[in-house]
Amino acid sequence: MYEPNVVGDWQEYDEHAGLRVRVHSLEAAEPPRGRDDAAVGLTYFTLRVTVENRGATHFGVHLEDGQIDVRVGPDGEGAFIDWRNSQFIEGFDVYPLRRATAVLFAAGPEASLSQVDVQVQLRVDEEWADRRLWAGGIGLAEGAVAPASAGAGAGSLAHQVSAFLKEQTEPGATA
Repeated sequence: MYEPNVVGDWQEYDEHAGLRVRVHSLEAAEPPRGRDDAAVGLTYFTLRVTVENRGATHFGVHLEDGQIDVRVGPDGEGAFIDWRNSQFIEGFDVYPLRRATAVLFAAGPEASLSQVDVQVQLRVDEEWADRRLWAGGIGLAEGAVAPASAGAGAGSLAHQVSAFLKEQTEPGATA
């Protein structure tokens, strides 16, 4: 597994030239067909997983239930995935310069949504690609959280990702 990507970053697949994927549009949202009874007391959010083909040939892409794992909070508890409201990519041919997007609705405790990890394992042309991880969060409680909270400290994942990205953009940084 590689270092986690920040939500919104593209990740290219070495084993499939020109194919790249990203997790983006992580935000609080109510599902279009109503809430699932199992999500009582939880806060809904949505995210998108987009697969883009920048190569010369088409790829058969599968991104179905069980290939996307969503964890929330500092302990990485599994989020409730609302399969009924989600839209997946089920055997779609992504031609050059085209995209396909899966839309996922999930829910978790509101206090845990400031830290969301999404792991994706794409299946391309009947072969499993490597797993990729994205880290992000939803700022639902940003105004109510004190600046010295445990989730925003020097040891938090968000702080580590920010520090890593700053190091990579500074002059003289090595790759």
